[in-house]
Parts: sequence; structure tokens; C-alpha cells
Amino acid sequence: MLLTLWFQFQALIDSTSSESSLEDETGVRLVALFDHEEVGSNSAQGAGSPVMLDSLSRITDSFGPDSKLLEKAIQRSFLVSADMAHALHPNYMDKHEDNHQPKMHGGLVIKHNANQRYATNAVTSFIFKEIAAKHNLPVQEFVVRNYMPCGPTIGPILASGVGIRTVDVGAPQLSMHSIREMCAIDDVMHSYEHFKAYFQEFSHLDAKMTVDV
Repeated sequence: MLLTLWFQFQALIDSTSSESSLEDETGVRLVALFDHEEVGSNSAQGAGSPVMLDSLSRITDSFGPDSKLLEKAIQRSFLVSADMAHALHPNYMDKHEDNHQPKMHGGLVIKHNANQRYATNAVTSFIFKEIAAKHNLPVQEFVVRNYMPCGPTIGPILASGVGIRTVDVGAPQLSMHSIREMCAIDDVMHSYEHFKAYFQEFSHLDAKMTVDV
């Protein structure tokens, strides 16, 4: 988890490093961190609290007195729920679907779950993959076996609580939650580059999209 905090902050900082980096920006770039994710997020500072919605409300209020601006901003917003992802383990290969086996050095993993333990859908997955394709960045996809339990992220909590389009992603790693977690150096840079590109280009990409719902 500390890895995702680092590459999110570094990507945010570097995406605004030049004088012209925000000239055409129509959105607000931000990173939000929450406490108590491992124990359910139901605390005053967890993702299950009103802190995300309250923060968005304060941000939109600073732009003017439009009473509908918060609702408009939420509809145009996009959340990347960044955690980690279970890479294929050589000793437990049967834990993964044959066609969904995230590998170390293989880039960020987009995570799907039919029971909404992850908040990814077709549209949010497409946006994240499109950014990767434009920059020749590797990206992987992971679907949990339908008979296996799956721990949730804060993605579904924020997606349902605030109403923001969400994609769940993670850097592949082995030994999650152990005292010696490990991941690939390549994936640190892949993740950083992917998030930097996302911060720089989401607004432009989203403006070109039309979704028939």
C-alpha cells in the first residue's frame, strides 16, 4: 500500500511540474488518502465517512455560488482506487483464472469482480487502458474466480457513497500482508508513468467520450 501512496503523490507532483501543465486543465487533480482500510473503513477518517463528499463540496464551493456545481462535478469526476494486486504465485497457480494471471513486471492490474468487491466497469476500464495504450505502457486485467471470496477495496465504498465513476487497480505483488511483501522494480515505474499520464490526460480523454447508457 505504501508503494501506491508514493507513485500517486510523485505522479501528481510531476504532472504539474511545468508552467504550462495546467493551462488546458478543466478539472481538479487530487490524491485522497484514508485510514482503516484493512478493518472496514467505517471510521471518522475512513473511506466510509462523509470526508470525501465533504471535501468535494468545499472544493466546488470555492468556485462560486452554483448550488448544482457539486452534482455536476461528481458526474464528471473519475476515481482511481489504487491498492495492490495478487501476482501469480508459482506455488499456488490454481488460485488464478487461466486467462487472468497478473505477473510481476507486467504493469498495473485492472481488477474486476462480478459481486462489486471491485468497482471497475467497462467504461472505467476502457479509460485506464486507453491511457496506457497511448503511452505504450503495459497493463493487465484480473478477475477473481467466481467461487472464491474476495476482499474489497475502498473503490466500491466511494463509488456507491459518492457516485463517482471508479476503476480499481493495483501493482502486482507476492506475499500480500506478509512481513516480506515483494513487487517488481519495473512495476514501480510502470505505475508511476501510468498515473502521471492519467493526471495529465484524463480531462482531455473524457471530453471526447460519449457513453450510451
